[in-house]
Amino acid sequence: MAEGHEHVSEIKHEKPLWWAFGLTSVFLIAEIIGGLITNSLALLSDAAHMGTDVIALAISLFAVRMSRKPADAKRTYGFARMEAIGALVNGGMLFLVAGYILWEAVGRFRQPPDVASTGMLVIAALGLVVNLISMRLLKAGSGDSLNVKGAYLEVWADMLGSVGVIGGAIIIMMTGWTLADPIIAVLIGLWVLPRTWTLLRAAGGVLMQSVPAGMDLDKVRDMMLAHPGVAKVHDLHVWALGSKEPVLTAHIILDDETQQPDVVRQSLATALTAAFDIEHVTLQVDASTVVEGPTHA
Repeated sequence: MAEGHEHVSEIKHEKPLWWAFGLTSVFLIAEIIGGLITNSLALLSDAAHMGTDVIALAISLFAVRMSRKPADAKRTYGFARMEAIGALVNGGMLFLVAGYILWEAVGRFRQPPDVASTGMLVIAALGLVVNLISMRLLKAGSGDSLNVKGAYLEVWADMLGSVGVIGGAIIIMMTGWTLADPIIAVLIGLWVLPRTWTLLRAAGGVLMQSVPAGMDLDKVRDMMLAHPGVAKVHDLHVWALGSKEPVLTAHIILDDETQQPDVVRQSLATALTAAFDIEHVTLQVDASTVVEGPTHA
């Protein structure tokens, strides 16, 4: 089964996730302390950016662990939604952090403070090394797992932030132009905000049971109507349990009362899995061509 293959893939890449999570978390603390000591807003901004990496890695690890827990009598769908809840909370916190950095940068444009550029350069260079190691650890799994791929992209983006801080430190060391620090901080903050908004939208979409990204509901309906034996489709709903695992429920009306409902149901479910990769399909089949209102299983 595809679901079993996904679980094997997630478990296979859990160890690299733990290594990347540990390295990034330790350096996040060091970068925050270094930013406060050197008085570098760019370094603190990059620390906030690295915080998104820690969150992404934590969510990935959490999803791997929770995906192993089976459904029970109270949680019939298991714990897939916890990934979206965690992303929603963390995304809100990141918005506050990025907003504070931008607000602080405005004050520094008016009165640029002294910045310890040497310490800023050393810490940013170490951050770049941590990012490169984490990218190396996650690269192999990024092609197999959506969770690992998301974490890999987060670390890749943060690597660009570290390069920006290094550039700012070099500019300050060579020219003494301390405005480079808040300028780079603003650029990093503006880089974090759109990605955070994307995270919040994705999490909100899962919690609101929206149609999964990349799936066209009209195409799903058209495919079902074109299936042999199907005359009408009602109460069609498609949503996702987590960042993946799409779910479909629908009420279908047969075009001929002589059709065997179980045969049509099974063949249509198989076709939906093949065409749209929807593993969880629940279909209510009715041989009658008259529908008085919404029908629920």
